[in-house]
This record gives sequence, C-alpha cells and structure tokens, in this order.
Amino acid sequence: MSTDVKSRRVIQGEETRDALIGAARELFGTQGYAATSTEEIVSKAGVTKGALYHHFSDKERLFRAVYEQIQREISDASVVEFLQADKFEPLVTGCQLWVDSHSDPIVRQIVLVDARGVLGPEVTRQIETRFSTVALRGALRTAMHAGVIERRPLRPLAFMLIGALTEACLYVAAAEDAELARDEVSRLILDLLAGLRAA
Repeated sequence: MSTDVKSRRVIQGEETRDALIGAARELFGTQGYAATSTEEIVSKAGVTKGALYHHFSDKERLFRAVYEQIQREISDASVVEFLQADKFEPLVTGCQLWVDSHSDPIVRQIVLVDARGVLGPEVTRQIETRFSTVALRGALRTAMHAGVIERRPLRPLAFMLIGALTEACLYVAAAEDAELARDEVSRLILDLLAGLRAA
C-alpha cells in the first residue's frame, strides 16, 4: 500500500471521528445523553453505524470523547490568562473565563447536567483534573511564586476553587436573570481571590 493511500485512510478516519464527535456534541447538548440514539448520531454525522463502532466501542465512549473535547476547550479559554498569573488581574480573568465558557447551553447540558451521570464522578473528576484543574494549579503556583497570593497547599486549593467555580456555573445556569447572576459571580470571584492575596 502506498504512503498516499495510507495517509488518505488516516485522514478519512480522523474526519469520520471528528464528524461523529461533532454530531454527538450537538445532539447530546440539545437533547441530552439519554434521549439521543446512536442512529441519530450516525445519521447527523453522515456515516454508518459500523464507522461509529470502529471509533468508539459504545455511546458512552463517544460521550467521553465529547466531554474531553469540551474540557480541553474550557481549559484553553482560561490558559492564556492563567499563563500571566504573576499578576492578580489575569488570575481573576482566567477564573471568570472558565465560568463564562459554561454559558453555552450545549456545554452546560453535557458538562453540568449529564457528565457525572453518564461517566460517573471518578471519571469526570479525572478528566476535569487533566485539563482545568491542572491549568488552574499552574496559575496558582505562578501567582504564589510571584508573591501575588499567599502560599497555601496548592493541590487542595486548586480543587476547592474548581469546585467553587463549578457551583458558580450551576448558579448562573439556573438563574432567571443570567446577566445579573454572572455579574454577582464576577464580583464574588474577585472577592474570593482577593482573600488569597499576599499582604
């Protein structure tokens, strides 16, 4: 088999996988995991059921791929600010961007509503840790080394902040006035992080 044919197959395989993840993301996000069938996913992706099972052993594995993609995007949205955490404002902005990235209804449904029920709390925590918690931990470490915030136990602090930010996302998502809720959360993020500032 020539290299060109092999390369084309690899590219087609990646395109098929991406199409499945994109279709599943939209359907899981608009209908919820339980209400979405594999038939709907393959139809929306324009592929066969065999292609689905070639890339993913079952619907749950496909959901996991979607969840990982979203967690990567959430982390990426904050990481630019987090990389500048040797100053206080980018740390606050990074946390706010993390909350804002959950405002998309599709992201909310997948991350805040379905993920723990589908994947279980242990798997969702592992994935969240791999992406968001690691990025936040790096920002906190930078801020501590720069003297922006007081030195504290890093790992538990990162988990506690992610927990608080996740609850903030749930609060904003459930609010009748999302704009007001977002403003309230923004002020509280600032207050929370200000409590960590070095004297």
